[in-house]
Amino acid sequence: MSVQSKSNNDTSPGPVLTVQVWRGDKDGAFQTFEVPARANQTVLDVVTEIQHTQDETLSYRFACRVGMCGSCAMVVNERPRWTCRTRVDELESGPLKLEPLRNLPVVKDLAVDMEPFFNKWRDAHGYFEPGDNPPEDFAVVEPASPERQAVDEGIECINCGVCYSACDVVSWNEDYLGPAALNRAWTLVNDVRDRGQDARLTAVTGDAGCHSCHSHMSCTEFCPKHLSPTFSIAGLKRATSNRLWRRR
Repeated sequence: MSVQSKSNNDTSPGPVLTVQVWRGDKDGAFQTFEVPARANQTVLDVVTEIQHTQDETLSYRFACRVGMCGSCAMVVNERPRWTCRTRVDELESGPLKLEPLRNLPVVKDLAVDMEPFFNKWRDAHGYFEPGDNPPEDFAVVEPASPERQAVDEGIECINCGVCYSACDVVSWNEDYLGPAALNRAWTLVNDVRDRGQDARLTAVTGDAGCHSCHSHMSCTEFCPKHLSPTFSIAGLKRATSNRLWRRR
């Protein structure tokens, strides 16, 4: 980040941050702002201050501000992050550079359209399917069961889109389902209560599915919750391959 200290003749309140913010749609450009540097300042604080005090037309998305919803995700200094959990004083030196998440349509400024992201959840059958005649008794999934252990971390995903923005395969193949959708499919493949396994495995097997993953592990590297979609995708590769061999 770039922090400018005031000179002896300067009557300003204190040091300021230089911030480059993406404005407009995908064909937009960066606009430079200067905001006061404050203690314990997060990147989301910086964006909010710009909107409140300098340009009320600045568009961005946020909700909880405490790292629970993931809606404030942006690209900060070339890395997708949650802005509410990224402190300015922990970033590298130089201007603070803010962009919308990559691999998603830009609505305006720092806000992206998440519809393609969630459409791929649907395409991957990332929803629970109880079947036509679900059991009347309450189903219990034992915490120590192998199936639960295999997906224990994956179910903590909050759909922030950071992994999707970081994914190298999505960047050149817009049809690729992406790490989050495939991670969700893997959690359901291991849910003994679900009755949609065959259709789900078919959905994640095609050209846009798990076998298109190159295991670059960008999704795992950038996940703010330290999950490993790469692990989940590897599980889907095994499950779909095993199903193929069983059918022969």
